[in-house]
Amino acid sequence: MDKKTVLEVKDLNMGYGSFILMRDLNFTVNRGDIFIIMGGSGCGKSTLLKILVGLKEPATGQVLYSGTDFWKMDPPGRQQFMKRFGILYQSGALWSSMTLAENVSLPLELYTDLKPPQIRKIVSLKMALVGLAGFEDFYPSEISGGMKKRAGLARAMALDPDILFFDEPSAGLDPVSAKLLDDLILELRDSLGATVVIVTHELASIFAIGSNSVFLDVESRTMTAHGNPKKILAESTDLRVRNFLTRGEVDNPTINREVKCS
Repeated sequence: MDKKTVLEVKDLNMGYGSFILMRDLNFTVNRGDIFIIMGGSGCGKSTLLKILVGLKEPATGQVLYSGTDFWKMDPPGRQQFMKRFGILYQSGALWSSMTLAENVSLPLELYTDLKPPQIRKIVSLKMALVGLAGFEDFYPSEISGGMKKRAGLARAMALDPDILFFDEPSAGLDPVSAKLLDDLILELRDSLGATVVIVTHELASIFAIGSNSVFLDVESRTMTAHGNPKKILAESTDLRVRNFLTRGEVDNPTINREVKCS
């Protein structure tokens, strides 16, 4: 797979007013990566995601998409550029008054000139890709939490985005549903060549699907690790990183053996 860099963060500081939440962030996301933004509560994972998708401006620094400085663009240009992103929010963020098909079709109706028959065809395809064929006329209240996440993913994919962004996709799901969602993300990466950026603290997902990552340390207010999560666990000497990746069981041989063998 071509490992072309699609997203580069340079010397990024983020905060609220005079308070700096994170500083000196530098990392890259390559085409085909499942990139994990990880760290403890309050470290700024969701804030970083908002900066990457255009919802919050960084204090200083650059966000480069294929070399284009995202935050140096004028607002209309940035809004146009954001159509290249697909976003799955933590709750799924489906409109309760719309059927699943209507939810998925909404971006196509708003941002394309496609005719209704063309939109229906694309919606059917996207819903089939996430395993929801036949559920087009269901309402969000009529399906499970895992299915809502899949419907949200279908909507995020509606415009064939360059990058998919997920905010805590496994939140609120039981372990089986979370595993099925992880498998779906891997399938989309492998079949479509999708590039995915995920905010999560779920260790099972981090090790199962993450190919690249950044660790945000709440105490030092900067990143303290960058790379494949399994490699970070195997090689990092940073106690806070290792505690996070082992739930505090840094000397547990069972955890380390499972990670190395998976």
